[in-house]
Amino acid sequence: MLQIGVTGGIGSGKSLVCRIFSTLGIAIYDADSRAKWITNNDISVKKAVIEHFGEEAYTAVGLNRGFMAQKVFNNVDQLHILNGIIHPAVGKDYELWASEQSSAYIIKEAALMFESGSYKMLDKVINVSAPIELRIARVLKRDSFRTKDEVLAIINKQLSEEERSERSDYEIVNDEQQMLLPQVLALHESLLTIKKGR
Repeated sequence: MLQIGVTGGIGSGKSLVCRIFSTLGIAIYDADSRAKWITNNDISVKKAVIEHFGEEAYTAVGLNRGFMAQKVFNNVDQLHILNGIIHPAVGKDYELWASEQSSAYIIKEAALMFESGSYKMLDKVINVSAPIELRIARVLKRDSFRTKDEVLAIINKQLSEEERSERSDYEIVNDEQQMLLPQVLALHESLLTIKKGR
């Protein structure tokens, strides 16, 4: 099974790109959504989070995001601990999901693909890029609870656009100047060719 990663910084439009791939019949694994589900529902993950961060880490409805953000956002060591609990669980979940798929190839969508090391189990990685001001505008429109400074803080904690682009095999530019659909269709055809050549 050919396994492809789709990554990109916050507001780049990677989810939109994945929705287009999905309409082409490609199975998509949304790592960020699954991480949220696992954090709230996997007993061993919950236990480990509570052991490290205390009972306040969860409320009656799930992970206490405000509390956890205060704990890890400006503390690299605490963030490393949290990622060390969640990323391996997501990796196992992805492997199980991948083994059940039958599309021509499969896609794993993840914001922190390089940071988490999950790119190592994939054959190719696509980076979705967009100018930073456009990304900020998109996030502010989508997440009305965020401020521009908060969005910039998130962007500054992610890999730079240049590094993500350098480390990826393909680039899709989502700058609202170049058409998205032809780029995805061309990549789709290219990936089908790789699949046939295996």
